[in-house]
Amino acid sequence: MASTEKDIKLTPHEKQVLELMAAGKLCAEIAEELGLKLQTIKWYRMRLREKFDATTSSELIHKATEQGLL
Repeated sequence: MASTEKDIKLTPHEKQVLELMAAGKLCAEIAEELGLKLQTIKWYRMRLREKFDATTSSELIHKATEQGLL
């Protein structure tokens, strides 16, 4: 069941967004907490999904957890 694991590199902001998503925060809450625009957070979320080849946020968090990034 384990897909081919990639050595995924995250930027500091990607890591912060991923951690806050895993904590159950909404994009608007993450934007406010990090002092970034909502569109910026949505862009980070999209990039994270691409990096992890995930179609949903829960799949993203699951894959990040499996790879020890959360």
